[in-house]
Amino acid sequence: MSVYQCPLCDYRVDTEKGDDAEGFNPGFDWDAEVPEDWFCPDCGVRDKVDFEKVS
Repeated sequence: MSVYQCPLCDYRVDTEKGDDAEGFNPGFDWDAEVPEDWFCPDCGVRDKVDFEKVS
């Protein structure tokens, strides 16, 4: 499992834990299940492609 972080506001998405507010179930696949046009729910500035894998 991995954690991805927004480089602007530090919002994190942990694929192991999921994110209920965004509709990501625990154990979700970042590449397959997160749409390419998805953007950071906290700052709204950064897109999926901008998120950095931090672990």
